[in-house]
Amino acid sequence: MLNVVLHEPEIPFNTGAIGRTCVATGSSLHLIYPLGFILNDKNVKRAGMDYWDKLDLHEYNDYEDFLKQHPEITYNGEGDDGPKLWFATTKARQCYSDVRFGPDDFLMFGKESAGIPEEILVKHPKACVRIPMLGDTRSLNLSNSAAIVIYEALRQNDFMGLNEKGNLHHLSWD
Repeated sequence: MLNVVLHEPEIPFNTGAIGRTCVATGSSLHLIYPLGFILNDKNVKRAGMDYWDKLDLHEYNDYEDFLKQHPEITYNGEGDDGPKLWFATTKARQCYSDVRFGPDDFLMFGKESAGIPEEILVKHPKACVRIPMLGDTRSLNLSNSAAIVIYEALRQNDFMGLNEKGNLHHLSWD
């Protein structure tokens, strides 16, 4: 099961939308505090719709608490066993589609205003990935970025049992 980690998210809608994507993909959502909103915020629930109660949600006091609760984590280029922690950042040298995601990996995204702290990024440069954009574009919306990387990780792992066939609501595909 993929793990999506939000490091100090600030906008409730983004967290709700990412939570909904996690439910749709069978991924877990990990929230690292402080958050820029109250978790029971109506905007979180609105964006997550009626999926929020189905979400596999984990919460942490801070980044150190997250690491302490997941000692099995390794980093790209720093170990072959266990799930890896990847850092999605506009500052990375490698593209998200150029790395190999494992089925139990952790995909971390930073807060909307500043991303993942550079003090974390510089310790693991080979674990940092970016989504290509034109040079003068600062970033994509957090929920869009998460969806892009989540689905690439799922694609690389044969979509891990997700229903790949679409069904019409009222008619059939005959």
